Amino acid sequence: MRLPLLLTAAGVLLAIPAVADPTAEELMKKYDQLMGPENFESVARMTAHRDDGSTRAYKMLVLKKGDDKLRLTFQEPAAVVGQEMLRQGDNFWVYMPNLKRAIRLANRESFQGGDFNNADVLRVKYQADYTGSVVADPARADAWLLELKAKTTNASYDKIKLWMRKADLQPVLGEYYTASGKLLRKAEFSEYKNFGGLTRPGKIVMRNMLATARYSEMKWDTLNTNINPPPTKFLLDDLGK
Repeated sequence: MRLPLLLTAAGVLLAIPAVADPTAEELMKKYDQLMGPENFESVARMTAHRDDGSTRAYKMLVLKKGDDKLRLTFQEPAAVVGQEMLRQGDNFWVYMPNLKRAIRLANRESFQGGDFNNADVLRVKYQADYTGSVVADPARADAWLLELKAKTTNASYDKIKLWMRKADLQPVLGEYYTASGKLLRKAEFSEYKNFGGLTRPGKIVMRNMLATARYSEMKWDTLNTNINPPPTKFLLDDLGK
């Protein structure tokens, strides 16, 4: 009886399909779902650490609708209260209350003088902006290494290396490069939290690799994805109101 039983057990094991490694598209889709959910309202804080040792802290309300609409309202410090940023598709603006008008922004300009750029904050759209491949990284057996190349000038960087944990596909580390391969920034993801059913990093530290005394921290106090903001909130004429 032993031989048939062994053969039967072996047959069952062979019938179990192997779990396929994720594709680059699947990893990009997961990152977009985690870091740029379709609709959300959040309260976030950024602290920029400058070369001279000083810091500047910001508190902001962020509202997002669909893939291409985002509105950010600064709540602190007092010097920027009333400023707002708007994304409509590929276009970014900042509303200046002292001028009572909006000014166009470039996607790769520094966000409020920190080490994130505008596209880092206002545009998380890796599936649309990059082509990718999954490559082996012997130094990080616990993570998938996703290498990305920009396919549009609206992308936040020309090249990205992104490590995502195999256990849950959470991002853990990012490196951001010029087209020539020069390392510009390095991001560390941490403080994973459950925001109303969405578990994702609650903190990103972005280190400036060109001025190593500089770095910026982005933290999320709240993030609510059970929201469907009205389209009127994302009109240029609504800024400042």
